[in-house]
Amino acid sequence: MYQKIKLLPTKPELITEYLMASYQLQKSHFLASETESYSQRKKHLMNLKYMLVENRDALLNALNQDYGNRSYHESLMAEIITVTDDINTSIKSLKKWMKVQRRKVDITMYFGAKNRVIPQPLGVVGMIVPWNFPINLTFSGLSSIFAAGNSAMIKMSENSINLSNLLIELVPKYFKEEKLQIFKETGNVGSEFSKVPFDHLLFTGSGETGRKVMASAAVNLTPVTLELGGKSPAIIDPKYPLEKAVERIMFVKQFNAGQICTTVDYVFVHESQLNDFVDMAKIWVKQHCPDINNKDFTSIIDSRSFERLSTTLEDAKNKGANVINLSEQESQADTRKFPITLVLNASSDSLINNRETFGPILMVKTYKEPLEVISYINQRDCPLALYPFTHNKVLANLYIDRIMSGGVAVNDALFHVAQHDLPFGGVGASGIGHYHGYEGFLTFSKLRPVFYQAKVTTMKFLAPPYGKFADKLLNSLAKFKA
Repeated sequence: MYQKIKLLPTKPELITEYLMASYQLQKSHFLASETESYSQRKKHLMNLKYMLVENRDALLNALNQDYGNRSYHESLMAEIITVTDDINTSIKSLKKWMKVQRRKVDITMYFGAKNRVIPQPLGVVGMIVPWNFPINLTFSGLSSIFAAGNSAMIKMSENSINLSNLLIELVPKYFKEEKLQIFKETGNVGSEFSKVPFDHLLFTGSGETGRKVMASAAVNLTPVTLELGGKSPAIIDPKYPLEKAVERIMFVKQFNAGQICTTVDYVFVHESQLNDFVDMAKIWVKQHCPDINNKDFTSIIDSRSFERLSTTLEDAKNKGANVINLSEQESQADTRKFPITLVLNASSDSLINNRETFGPILMVKTYKEPLEVISYINQRDCPLALYPFTHNKVLANLYIDRIMSGGVAVNDALFHVAQHDLPFGGVGASGIGHYHGYEGFLTFSKLRPVFYQAKVTTMKFLAPPYGKFADKLLNSLAKFKA
């Protein structure tokens, strides 16, 4: 048995020992305890909600400190309201989710027997949380994990130090350490965390890091759910009201300064509407985001990300792209405020064409026919989301049927993620597996198949040595089933 180390060490081997001690504590408690009942799970979900609601201002303040400036209203919408509703959905649906399922039995072979599927908790679930929506991703993940009856260990981002410190202080007031523990990133924690033999590991972050996490988890055959990113496109049908499309796309693009894995990374505009799209985008930004230095406009998370965005624009310019600063303000390195920007005619070898932007920069492409769009997207990694804007159901279904993506929102962007009765997850390079709602409950449960044999069974007559009776019975069954 590993001994619990009180202070978080810095050496990798000591970090591993510390994490293993925490894991063994939770795992031992899980194995020694009865499966959590409905009332116990409900209590944990209620405590999760209380921790969120009772400490709302402190949580949002810590998040704002980590960002430098995070829009209060965006935080309230995405980190508090959405998550509270997620937990409420889990509480309301929990009894139904936990119900033992009846399954059919082949009565010709197993007359009198019963089949059941029992959802059972996996044990200890690890979760690696990124910095962009750390409250949302922590609490929504826990909503599914706790509903399924598991305990959890959570590793926070190095960019969420203030929030991490607060959560480490708050969690013991609501949960025993056998149920929930939070770990902040102090260097090397993330790489060691993914080596712990969790019963399931949920990771949200970049594809590059996701590959490393999956490789580490594979050593222990730990199943993983990877929520990654990618370049999620929007497509505007020329018959769809362009002003409405611009309004919805630009709202999503400025939200959290574009630092969202499911934001619109680039947009396909019909070649006949390009100039109108640019003009309408300018008007929208002038009306709704006239000053990037306003507290309603979120800062870029850190200097490295700020420099990455600056480099992306410089690279696009140098390779002949038309870069349009919609904010008409220069980027501010000291406050990490970055203007909302369009990039047109980007070359195929430019950075913006080949990596996720993750900022308030929108690449605009033109097209003539839908098949051009389908061909372009399908030649690249599967995106995390797809956003067709059209009132034509046939066209919408064409895009949905022909382009694979993690999720789809028709005539809007982003908000499919906030639907608690829809699973959220990627496909291929944008992720593996789902969570949220019932699918989240299933992800963190083992659907245990149980076969109950009848008191009397015909199998006793089919034991070797096989004779005429077995020949006759089995041949009759084979003919009957044919």
